[in-house]
Parts: sequence; structure tokens; C-alpha cells
Amino acid sequence: MVWAVVIGAVFGYLWWQGQVRRFAVYIQETREELKKCSWPTWQELKGSTVVIAISIALLGAFVMAADECLSLIFFKIFKL
Repeated sequence: MVWAVVIGAVFGYLWWQGQVRRFAVYIQETREELKKCSWPTWQELKGSTVVIAISIALLGAFVMAADECLSLIFFKIFKL
């Protein structure tokens, strides 16, 4: 019950300050801007996802190879 009063008081204060109205305008403007966006088709989305998955796999393989080389250099050659 206390939390309901606190939340109500905060909401009332924000309403009094005009913040709730500004937030509503912000949401409305955001929806209007999102309608202007060009969204990818399902085929474009699947193709982009495959490209990203392959890129992540290649980057992971590169990091693993670099880690193995550096660990070989530091732990085997320098005997650390």
C-alpha cells in the first residue's frame, strides 16, 4: 500500500511538472519516425543473419588462433 502511494505521488508530481505530457509526445514522435523507416524483408534479414554468424565464427577462430600462438610463445619459448 505504501508503494502505491509513493508511485502515485511521483506520478502526480511528474504530471504537475508536465513530464508525462512530454513523454507522451516523445512516444508519438518515435512511432511516426519508425513508420518512415525501411524495414528489411524476411529474405534480407535471413541473409544478413547468416553473414553476421559467419563473421562471428571467423573472428572467434582468429582470436583462438592468436591466443594459441601467444600462449605458445610466452609459455613454451620463454618458460613463464
